Amino acid sequence: MAILPIITAPDPRLKVVSDPVAGVDDDLRKLMDDMLETMYAAPGIGLAAIQVGVPKRVIVMDLARDEEPPEPRYFVNPVISDPSDDLATYEEGCLSVPEMYEEVERPARAHVTYLDYAGKERSEDIDGMLATCLQHEIDHLNGILFIDHLSKLKRDMIVRKLLKARRQHVPA
Repeated sequence: MAILPIITAPDPRLKVVSDPVAGVDDDLRKLMDDMLETMYAAPGIGLAAIQVGVPKRVIVMDLARDEEPPEPRYFVNPVISDPSDDLATYEEGCLSVPEMYEEVERPARAHVTYLDYAGKERSEDIDGMLATCLQHEIDHLNGILFIDHLSKLKRDMIVRKLLKARRQHVPA
């Protein structure tokens, strides 16, 4: 397995809409393994393939807390349906928007269908942190960052901070 470089905003590659995957094979499982290792090393709880420069509809996730054993999840070609009318607000962060956090409101519950690590079709109702995190990661697959849900003023402020931080860390 390998730790892959994570693309950070405002890189235009993060705005690319990812392509569906024809099926789960050994190459895709290797990508998911590398993505999971990258996510753990960052550290984070979710990662979309586009965040490591691969425009495929693939997400890895692990919502286990530090003291809990790892519970990796894999979502290939995930599709959200039947979002609830009631909303939940969580403070979101993102490995592609480092050290920036803002509250985002999303449907509290939904239904998701996807292919798992073995390529088996799965379907489940989701809520809580899983619903929020999966919606956040599916947004990535559609070229949307969590900051795109914020006001233009807040979004512009965050992008300016990211650009300033990037300039300060570039060797002369």
